[in-house]
Amino acid sequence: MTGELTRHRDRIARMGQLLYGRGLAHGSAGNISLRLDDGSLLVTPTNTCLGMLDPARISHVAPDGTLLSGDKPSKETFFHLAMYAERESARSVVHLHCTHAVGVSCLDHENEADVLPPVTAYHVMKVGKLPLVPYFRPGDKGLAEAVRAAARGHHAMLLANHGPVVAGKSLEDAVWTSEELEESAKLFFLLSGQRTRLLDAEKIAELERVFPS
Repeated sequence: MTGELTRHRDRIARMGQLLYGRGLAHGSAGNISLRLDDGSLLVTPTNTCLGMLDPARISHVAPDGTLLSGDKPSKETFFHLAMYAERESARSVVHLHCTHAVGVSCLDHENEADVLPPVTAYHVMKVGKLPLVPYFRPGDKGLAEAVRAAARGHHAMLLANHGPVVAGKSLEDAVWTSEELEESAKLFFLLSGQRTRLLDAEKIAELERVFPS
C-alpha cells in the first residue's frame, strides 16, 4: 500500500503543477482528491498551493474523513466525500477557482439547472449540463448536501460565487474535464453580445447517444 500511495501522491502533485502552470489555480485556492481501491482518499492539504505540492505531505483520509497520514486535508474535503458518496464511478474530484468559471458562477442566471450554453461538442461531451449550486459560506457543511443533490444527475457543477467542482472516472478525466469547463466559460464571455450559433437539441442528442457519459 505504501508504494501505491507514493505513486498516486506523485500523480496528484504533477496534476496540481499542471493546473497551476496553466493559470487554472492560484495561491492556495483549489483542491484535488483521488479515491483509492479501498475507499480511502488522497486529498491535497489545506492552505497549500497546487503548483507547489510536496507529494509526501498529501493527506490520506479514511472514507469518513479521518486523517490517516500526511498533513491536515483541505477544509473542503467534506464536499468531495459527498460527491463520491453519490457517484460510484467517480475516482477523482477537482475543485478550482479558475477565473472564467468563477465569473459564470457569479452571474444571475435565469436557468440555474444549466448555466453554460452548448457552444461546442466537447463541452456537451465532457461537461454536459452544468447546474449552479446555491451559495454557502466557505466551510459551511450545508454545502455537502447541496453538492450531493446536484451530483445525483451531474458530474460537474458550479458553486455559486465560488467555482467549479468536477468528478471524473480517473484523475486525468477530472482534470481534463475541469479544463474543458474553463475553456467553455471563457468562450461564454468572448461570445457575450455576439450572434452565436448554439448546438441544437438534435445535435446534442446525437452526441449523447454516440458519446454516453
